Amino acid sequence: MAKIYYVGDWAVLTGPVFAETPFNYSHKGLEIFNYGKWLKEALESSGEHQVNSVPTWDFYKLAPGEYEKILETYDVIIFSDVEAKIFQLAPGFFDRKKFGTKVLTFPDRIRLTVEAVKSGKSVMFLGGWLSFTGEMGKGGWGRTGLKEILPVNCLDYEDLVESTEGFHASETVEAKKFSGIDWNTFPPILGYNKVSPKEGFQTILKIKETGDPLVSYGRYGKGRVLAYMSDPAPHWGCNFVYWEGYNDFWLSCLNLMLPER
Repeated sequence: MAKIYYVGDWAVLTGPVFAETPFNYSHKGLEIFNYGKWLKEALESSGEHQVNSVPTWDFYKLAPGEYEKILETYDVIIFSDVEAKIFQLAPGFFDRKKFGTKVLTFPDRIRLTVEAVKSGKSVMFLGGWLSFTGEMGKGGWGRTGLKEILPVNCLDYEDLVESTEGFHASETVEAKKFSGIDWNTFPPILGYNKVSPKEGFQTILKIKETGDPLVSYGRYGKGRVLAYMSDPAPHWGCNFVYWEGYNDFWLSCLNLMLPER
């Protein structure tokens, strides 16, 4: 059984907001959404794997030493819509009570991730507005050490490609790794992160309409990395999550992350 630590694809909705006077604004609701529920259920659908799905704010608040324990405990790490700042900043940097009391530094979670992959860890990088380069560059992965282990090259500018008509998947010769999936039934995804292929890594699926990579995979050091350049959840994936092949698709991705049996 594989143990999977899945970061991202949660959101908090506040509102609606009522302005009752020029000085008084009231939030009339609070709701938490776990948009990662579809991917979690897909990866657990075979009964062989266990997924711990956590919001980005929990990952951000990890105390020194806790991420190291996660890397030791879990077989596969997944990052989806997790901008670079979540790795690079720590709550202690904004605690004014600590200013001047000691030198404020914390373990670098980018470095820890790269070193873990080199040592044999498997990591999956999934798309969204805050992934890869992201909206207005907010993802920022290509500006960090993550670019060393990513199986694709990030753009130097906003990489979102969207269409209300959607995009479809196109097989490459490497798609045989996803045996049993009928790609003719692949539903339209409403957007993706544009990247370029990276030497030494395999492009398994492309975007049919543009030829851009959709799924890329490879080995780095002793570890394995996979990138899916669209979102495993709505809104880009609002059709994708209801696809009959959704579970098989993600189990096939996961199989690439695990040692051959």
